Amino acid sequence: MTAIERPETASSAPGGLVKSVVELDRVVIRLAGDSGDGMQLTGNRFTSETASFGNDLSTLPNFPAEIRAPTGTLPGVSSFQLHFADHDIMTPGDAPDVLVAMNPAALKANLADLPGGGLLILDSDEFTPRNLAKVGYATNPIEDGSLEGWQTVSVPLTSMTLDALADSGLGKKEAERSKNMFTLGLLSWMYHRPTEGTIRFLERTFRRKPEIAAANIAAFRAGYNYGETTEAFAVSYEIKPAPMAPGRYRNISGNQALALGLVAAAHRSRLPMFLGAYPITPASDILHELSKHKSFDVRTFQAEDEIAGIASAIGASFGGALGVTTTSGPGVSLKSEAMGLAVMTELPLVVVDVQRGGPSTGLPTKTEQSDLLQAMFGRNGEAPIPVIAPRSPGDCFDAAIEACRIALKYRTPVILLSDGYLANGAEPWAIPAVDALPDLSQDVRFATEPNGADGEFLPYLRDEETLARPWAIPGTAGMQHRIGGLEKADRTGNISYDPANHDFMTRTRQAKVDGIAADLPPTEVDDPDGDARVAVIGWGSTYGPIGAACRRIRRSGRSVAQIHLRHVNPMPADLGEVLRRYDRVVCPEMNLGQLALLLRAKYLVDVQSHTQVRGLPFRAAELAAVIQDVIDGTTEPAASALSEAGNGAMQ
Repeated sequence: MTAIERPETASSAPGGLVKSVVELDRVVIRLAGDSGDGMQLTGNRFTSETASFGNDLSTLPNFPAEIRAPTGTLPGVSSFQLHFADHDIMTPGDAPDVLVAMNPAALKANLADLPGGGLLILDSDEFTPRNLAKVGYATNPIEDGSLEGWQTVSVPLTSMTLDALADSGLGKKEAERSKNMFTLGLLSWMYHRPTEGTIRFLERTFRRKPEIAAANIAAFRAGYNYGETTEAFAVSYEIKPAPMAPGRYRNISGNQALALGLVAAAHRSRLPMFLGAYPITPASDILHELSKHKSFDVRTFQAEDEIAGIASAIGASFGGALGVTTTSGPGVSLKSEAMGLAVMTELPLVVVDVQRGGPSTGLPTKTEQSDLLQAMFGRNGEAPIPVIAPRSPGDCFDAAIEACRIALKYRTPVILLSDGYLANGAEPWAIPAVDALPDLSQDVRFATEPNGADGEFLPYLRDEETLARPWAIPGTAGMQHRIGGLEKADRTGNISYDPANHDFMTRTRQAKVDGIAADLPPTEVDDPDGDARVAVIGWGSTYGPIGAACRRIRRSGRSVAQIHLRHVNPMPADLGEVLRRYDRVVCPEMNLGQLALLLRAKYLVDVQSHTQVRGLPFRAAELAAVIQDVIDGTTEPAASALSEAGNGAMQ
């Protein structure tokens, strides 16, 4: 974070107080409080205004799995981290520059992440003996000198909110709920954020409860005015808009982008879309978003369980729709037999797995990448399925379209592997022109005429290029055929237990998926100098941390190449050749080395694994240190993540 004080822009607040404006190139803010304090809403509003201002940004929401943990306890702490800058950034930051802690639990849970000298804003009203005792503070840290290593500003946020709403007619408890808006107003003043959008949002959200809307707006304005007039904050900060390509942008989360990508794919394929899904964290928002788009011929079905969700989607696909089902890791386990059915029936289907920490129920609200091997092999028998992984929240849109393209063209189920970090994180996204999106309708050809020499319909007579079988909608005259999970005879689709036929059909289904590799672009390698001897390969959401780490390495004068996979199965046809160009290949993953295992087995390349399963994304500083050691030849990455990571801010 680079700071430039500009006294020429110093302003005079009411009362003659002179306040300076400091120009920054980037800042990382973390809001932390109880689950009922509205930290996610506050963070999302600040993010929306930051996006409208034109900064590049990346977010990291972090909240507990419990619907409502006991108030004021460590398990109930919820946080929202936002990194915004006047230049291109790739991650939500390794550590905050500013920590806003709404109670002692939030302070205790997050203080270790705030580097020395960072700005610490505390709600002093919440540091009561009872709240301190809940988290094991023997004395009040605001008063005992333990926070001297940070720039600590103690603000009575709760009582000032109550004062601001004294004439609102709300009770004390209702009025206290607006303190997050007071905090948002203060931060909006500190960082010169627009305010009109938040006021419109509050008016729209609470249009049926105008007294609640008025209270929140009053608290928001009171917080902004407090920043203007208090001596506690003598400095405000300015982060200029980031240069971006011309276009229309919006702030978007991964789940929103993925849902819109599915809608776009259905539109561009000229097919109705059907989503059969059972709500599960962190995938439920896709169901919520898609349910809003009935006008685009999108049908959503909230099923009674995971099996019903995928079974209904397969049925919809059999009926000529674009079938989709969404879930997370535990749901994939339950859907595995039905995915095998989709493989056997060779129907287009998109299975979205928004990965979370496991196994079993695991860490429902935390991120992980541990479903890769399940996606590759987690079905009985030989049941190959293409696997695609987006790399950023905005990229979820394009990855969804690509998953649908492959499913339709090759008549196969496709697994789309997102994760909690992408699903809940947000970034600016350039809204594409609809006409510029791929035309998927060319891959949709329903069988309407007999294709056999004797005028019969052969449901497993395949396309010579793609090996896809015909897609015949039920009710089409003359197109009757058998469907189901029993093995089919080649060409006729009759039930067959013949050993030679089973061997042939199994190999053919595998060849169909393998053949997709010829339809993929060459492996993209980011190697600006062209002389790197070390390559870092990743997949999914590790793109941002790996990219930020590689930037650090290059700024130090060293060369390193970055390779990132969108298509994990099949992999690009030239990937083996690309990997063999480098002396060493490092693979960071949020699992215990699943992609590294696949790469070693397939290409016989000594891929060095660096892993973590902390429920959080990698820190760029940690990865940069690991890559630097590999370049220097001093060590190899451990099979498990380093327990101590640097706190340097991510670029």
